[in-house]
Amino acid sequence: MINVAELANGVRILTEHIPHVRSVAVGVWVNVGSRDESQRLAGISHFIEHLMFKGTEKRSAKDIAEELDAVGGHLNAFTTKEYTCYYAKVLDEHFGLAVDLLSDMLFNSLFDKKDIDRERNVILEELKMYEDAPDELVHDVFAGTIWSGHPLGRPIIGDEKTVQELTREDLLDFYNKYYTPGNIVVAVAGSFDREQVMEALTATFGKLTGQGNERLLTAPEPARQVVCRYKDTEQVHLCIGTPGLALDNEKIYVFQIINTILGGGLSSRLFQEIREQRGLVYSVFSYHSSYHDSGLFCIYTGLSKQNVRAALELVIKEIYDIRTNGVQARELQRAKDQLKGNLLLSLENVSTRMSRLGKSQLYLGKVVSPDEIVRRIMAVSDSDIRELARTMLNPENFCLASVGPWDDGDILREILNQA
Repeated sequence: MINVAELANGVRILTEHIPHVRSVAVGVWVNVGSRDESQRLAGISHFIEHLMFKGTEKRSAKDIAEELDAVGGHLNAFTTKEYTCYYAKVLDEHFGLAVDLLSDMLFNSLFDKKDIDRERNVILEELKMYEDAPDELVHDVFAGTIWSGHPLGRPIIGDEKTVQELTREDLLDFYNKYYTPGNIVVAVAGSFDREQVMEALTATFGKLTGQGNERLLTAPEPARQVVCRYKDTEQVHLCIGTPGLALDNEKIYVFQIINTILGGGLSSRLFQEIREQRGLVYSVFSYHSSYHDSGLFCIYTGLSKQNVRAALELVIKEIYDIRTNGVQARELQRAKDQLKGNLLLSLENVSTRMSRLGKSQLYLGKVVSPDEIVRRIMAVSDSDIRELARTMLNPENFCLASVGPWDDGDILREILNQA
């Protein structure tokens, strides 16, 4: 059972008790990410996330690293385009320690200048790491291609110039603006006593003060273009795709099934046709990312440059086929069962349940039950798929981005003209 409460200061708390486990996951979800940054401050949300681990008045950075390790727990954080999450997973008997540690990090971090300068160097090394990972870098290049000039099109980590120029005053101003009660959701899933949970969270998060900031969303205007970034690598890394659906769109489950059938696993059309039948690639898959007011559908593959044309022709062929002919009853049922299985199996993990609570509250203001999700997945029909595919998957609107030793930017237009 999921319980929802709101503290007097506006912090929202969601709890889900799971009696048959010994662990508990606690996540603090802050409603701020890279889309809330100006160009000058690009990467500041991610920078602040790093600084939360660098020490407080009562804990050094080493203390923060050691305290949950000492009891077999796990502590981490991540930044996305629209939110930042700090989370811990521990045995139920150490729940109080996890809450104390997370709240101390979030509200008492020192932002010491030496730590800021040291962590700046760490992030610059992280940027170099991404530059050496073209299979990851290409997804940022693709987002920047389709949403050029919009914050959603910028890398979460920022760039070398912005990271170098961020000051302590910048960091504190941004932190004070967004790390406020109305921007925070605390999600707890696993084994716990709810009275003790509420008592502990009220004593820590209930002390937080500050006024919230309403997020002013400006939806990105998608571009249709091709961007080839030369890099001396063995493979060409390609992303091709189009705008998708926002997370609250009623057709999101139809699109999930389309994505699953096209590139969502080993049995998908793209994997079977391009890798298994033709041997053109090692990796090929698709994904759909959703945000508050927009989405992104992408097909990725890594391959030798002499195979690019053949692989892209097969991708476009499958797109046209699903738009024109829909899907077979057998593959539709398989996709439904795959999504159902993935969802229900994931719920055996308390961290996944906690993440589901936090993200759903931030995006939807409610938590949709697994039964409701399954019901909506199972209700999708072939006509739903054809209708949405005709609307959303128009190859004429596709963008292409690549990283590697290939720069034939005209190839997409040539393939579409021949299709």
